[in-house]
Formats: sequence, structure tokens, C-alpha cells
Amino acid sequence: MIDTNKKEKISIEVIKILCQCIENLSEISIEDLQSPFQKAFYNNFLTTSSYSYSEIIKIKHNFLNLNGMKGQSFFENVAHILSDGEKREYTAKKLGNLQIHKTQKEKINSLITKLSNSESTPDLGSENSEIFIEDSSQLLNAIDFSADVFIEESDSITSIELKSVKPNSGEMRGEKQKILEGKAALHKKFPQKEIHFFIGFPFDPTQDITNPIGSDKSRFMASCINMNKFFSVSEVKLADELWNFLSDDENTMQQLLDIINSISTTEFLDKFQYVMSNQNRTESKYPEILKEWHLTSEVELINHTKTIKSKTENDKRLTRIYNQSPFKKDGNYNKDRYNTLIQLIQ
Repeated sequence: MIDTNKKEKISIEVIKILCQCIENLSEISIEDLQSPFQKAFYNNFLTTSSYSYSEIIKIKHNFLNLNGMKGQSFFENVAHILSDGEKREYTAKKLGNLQIHKTQKEKINSLITKLSNSESTPDLGSENSEIFIEDSSQLLNAIDFSADVFIEESDSITSIELKSVKPNSGEMRGEKQKILEGKAALHKKFPQKEIHFFIGFPFDPTQDITNPIGSDKSRFMASCINMNKFFSVSEVKLADELWNFLSDDENTMQQLLDIINSISTTEFLDKFQYVMSNQNRTESKYPEILKEWHLTSEVELINHTKTIKSKTENDKRLTRIYNQSPFKKDGNYNKDRYNTLIQLIQ
């Protein structure tokens, strides 16, 4: 099971998405819902008459954009929460380029050429043995690469590139070269550690809608242009396999969908506005909403309201902080407020 602290952090990411979808209405035409995550956000949320038809169309489009930058950010943030990892960007403008030997560059170029010409097939073990070498040849900058999820442990480095489930034509060749150079560079930087680099997809769009967390990796890879040509099955993490790998748990994707479904309901906006009003904090409904949304930090503050109010009533600064809303307008949690108030009860 996802622990309480991580469940709260994921819930906050869900609230942010919902607030941003409502706030940033666009005029772009809609498509069919494809992702189980889109369905979880959308299905319950808009089955209400509180929005006009035109507003529903606009908001629906924003949910559809969960396959775009908004969705990428959501998936990355949830992946970091589950795995205790982070994003690392080894680029000239960020952490700086890592280096590899000229011999490694040449071997990687040769591997890519052979895969492109179908002279060889993807073989993770064979490829690693060719690039995980140390020699005295000239050092060169590796291709800019980022790991959307970077996990460093005492004996290993795991990098995951999170991708759209509909990669562009020709994208696989470039991804493979970037990952090969990334692995070689990480091997040089962390010579005493095992290096793992995967390409991850948050769900399987080829899966039947009756089983949203299911997947068929062979079918999915065959549906992506040239994926089988450049990637072995062992390099790909798909749907629940990806989320279970990140959480080191089971049934993680369903748990994520359950969290979304518990928040993204027809009453979301009313409940959000209710929680944002200071006058409602003494009402029984207030902690009920917090519990539904897995907001254990706010529940803790509510449970100690008496103590907090007694320590803030004669302090102008603390009174102002106490009276702040628990969320920003865009759905970001007001962590500074919580950090100040929680000290009053410890």
C-alpha cells in the first residue's frame, strides 16, 4: 500500500491538476479520452450541471492534455513521490555534460547503425558489455540527456525516461542512442555501481478499457514505430509494471486511480471552495473532506485547533498565518503555513 505521507503528496498533485484544468480554459477542439488517468480525472468531475456546455468542452480539453506537458509533469511528480527519486538533467545548461571515451562513442554509433539496418536485434546484456568499458581513448561529451526519474542507491543507479504513449515517428532511434550514451556516461561517473536505464510509459493505450491497469507489452511495442527495432522488452516499463517498479509495491496503478477518483468528483469545486474558507474549519464537514482527500497534515492541524488558536491569538504574525488558506489558487499546498503551525503543537 502507498503510505499515508505519499498518498497525501499524490492527492495534492491531483488537486493541482483539477484546479489548473478549471482555471486554464482553452478554445481547442476535443478528442476522445484515451488514458485511464484522463478517464479517472474526467468521468466523475464533469457529470454535473454546474458548468455550461461550452465550459465542459473547454475543461475536457484540459484533461485531454494530460498526455501533454501538464500530464508529463503530473506523471513525473507522482513517480518522484513513489520512488523517492528526482529529475536529473545532464545537459550543458543544467548539471553539465557527462563524458564518455571516444571508443564508447564509436561502439554506440556502430550499435545504432546495426540496429537501424536490422543487422542486429536489441540485446541488453550484449550492449552493456560493449559500452561498459574503460580505456585511454579521448574523452568526449555525451549527448545531452535527462532522467525523468533518477534513483541513486548504495550499489546502483536507475534512470527512467518517461515517454508519451504515442511516441513520434523516428523517435526510437534517437532515444536509444541517448540512453546508450547516458548509460556509458553514468558508468564512468559511478564506476562502482550497477547502471540501469529504462524507458517508461504510464499506461497501455492498446489495452481494453474494461481493464485500465492491464497491459500487453509485446502488443504495445509493436504498435510503436520502430520500438522493437531498437529496444528489448527488458528495457521497457509499461503501465502497472512501471508504477509497481517505482513504488516497490503491487497494484500501484489502481491505487493511483483510486486516489484520483476519490478527489475528482462532481463535488470537487464545491468542496475545494469549502476547504478554502476559514469560517468552515469548526464544522464537522471540514475534516471529512480532508480525510476523503487524504490530507493528513491538515487533519492534524484541525485536531489541534484549540492549541493552535491559543498560541496565535496574541501574536499578529501567527494569526495572519493561521488565517491563510491551506491551498493556493492554483491548487499548490500552502506548505509554509503548515510548517509554521505544526511547530505550535510539537
